[in-house]
Amino acid sequence: MADTLLKRLIGLLGRREFKEGQALVLKPANSIHTFFMRFPIDVLFIDGENKVIKAVSCLKPWRISGIYLRSRMTVELPCGILQKTSVSEGDAIILCQ
Repeated sequence: MADTLLKRLIGLLGRREFKEGQALVLKPANSIHTFFMRFPIDVLFIDGENKVIKAVSCLKPWRISGIYLRSRMTVELPCGILQKTSVSEGDAIILCQ
């Protein structure tokens, strides 16, 4: 969980890999960037009711996402997870540790 400014700034920077089963939740967040990252990621933008308002598959390094004003948090996942799980816009998300 990246719920402070510093944790959100660091995010996945410096990591060499992002394994299946891992996730990073950024809260609050209504947009992200992948500057300085070494791998693509899947991203979910989640509203205040924990519903997916945007699902982005395999966002490549050195990109900026759109800005989703209703988004209260993002969930960053390894590339390919959205396709494997069929998560899509409108789905409700339950976060557990």
